[in-house]
Amino acid sequence: MAGLVASRGSSVIAVEYRDVLIIGAGLSGIGAAVHLEKRCPGRSYAILEGREVLGGTWDLFRYPGIRSDSDMHTLGYEFKPWVAEKAIADGPSILAYVQEAAEEHGVVEHIRYSHRVVRASWRSHEARWHVVIDHQGTEVEMTCSFLLACSGYYRYDHGHLPEIEGLGQFKGVVLEPQLWPEEFDPAGKEIVVVGSGATAVTLVPALADLGARVTMLQRTPTWMASRPTVDKIAVWLRRVLPERMAYRVTRAKNTRFQQLLYRRTRTNPDSVARALLGRIKDQLPEGADLADFTPPYNPWDQRLCLVADGDLFRAMRNGTAEIVTSQISKVTPEGVELRDGRVLPADAIVLATGLEVEVLGGVSFDLDGETIDFAKTITYRGCMYSDIPNLASVFGYVNASWTLRSDLIERFVCRVVNRMAATGATTVTPVVASETPMDLAPWISGFTPGYLTRALDVLPRQGTRNPWSNDQDYWQNRKVLLEMPLEGGELQFSR
Repeated sequence: MAGLVASRGSSVIAVEYRDVLIIGAGLSGIGAAVHLEKRCPGRSYAILEGREVLGGTWDLFRYPGIRSDSDMHTLGYEFKPWVAEKAIADGPSILAYVQEAAEEHGVVEHIRYSHRVVRASWRSHEARWHVVIDHQGTEVEMTCSFLLACSGYYRYDHGHLPEIEGLGQFKGVVLEPQLWPEEFDPAGKEIVVVGSGATAVTLVPALADLGARVTMLQRTPTWMASRPTVDKIAVWLRRVLPERMAYRVTRAKNTRFQQLLYRRTRTNPDSVARALLGRIKDQLPEGADLADFTPPYNPWDQRLCLVADGDLFRAMRNGTAEIVTSQISKVTPEGVELRDGRVLPADAIVLATGLEVEVLGGVSFDLDGETIDFAKTITYRGCMYSDIPNLASVFGYVNASWTLRSDLIERFVCRVVNRMAATGATTVTPVVASETPMDLAPWISGFTPGYLTRALDVLPRQGTRNPWSNDQDYWQNRKVLLEMPLEGGELQFSR
């Protein structure tokens, strides 16, 4: 089918076939392509990237201080060791790492840039997805046997923007982290950063280092943990072990620590909270209020924010940054007026107010002409969807590094693709066994950040039993996705 050209009115639509189409050339999409190269030889594929460059998040976000919020030994790929000294890496270093992976494994030539997927239609009589793409204003169509969405979980055009009275009359500059202007110079400016998540915690000390006087305005505190950017054990292991072995050991060590910490927050949250607050107290300036770091929820009910090398606390001690816990009454031409009557003068306001979740990249899906509402589906192993054939997507962990799970999902997809080829199956569909009823729950349980709770009505559901539960346990997922038989359960292969 490759090379077939059809005319539709005045436009020309090229129809090409690939065994697998990958949506997105970010961290997950490049990883998926490498796994296909390594594990599915002979299978054709292409990566459809809506932007003009690869890298996804790590090219999109350009705000000062952009960095990883977990260590690169777990955020890095399973197949490519992270060899830089700093385990908490800046955005440009991560982007270079992703680019290297793509080049080293011959993935770059498979990327179609400026190919934004608009619609995907499953046609049962062909057992194929028809994917409609916007390529610089021209409609292009491709078909595939299997579709893998690696497009992340949030909108690229803007973040979550709450309504704030008076924002339009502000005389200064209003900035979004996702749309950061290169020409903005923070030096000498009074800047109010609205928000308390990972972006705000990163931005505040970075802006202070660039000469600004910064106030982080938070409605609710966030749990924070200070961590060195250099993993001394990883550095030592690289001196005494071969590079790949040292990476595997460090990756396993850090993964175990992440999982143990998370389980501890579930079984004994009070002790974890005391430990976190004790470490923060030791780094705060005299007179700082520990209440500004004490959330009204348990650690890991929302994501734990990483403070790299204690930079936020250092900026507070230096007097170049402060944290204010209050709510906005309105924005005035000169700054931000709070409900408690205080006024924060500002030359610039940064709206680090969270992300806007988008399911499978905002692509419109239909099944033989019937629109798919993913909120009415149940997730299978956290990556496929009930009654939807030949489709998987990547969604990382909420309690650990994103790539730990993306690696597992992509290897699982390779297993599925190879099994289809070996058996001659043309479809693979998760189907809930009607004789085994189960209750349903939200997409992720026990995790309540605003960006996720705002999107619960559009996200798939999970079941209360395997394989329909969306577990956040790496070691259990590893066993299930990589070792358990594919057939004989509720994943149906057919011709």
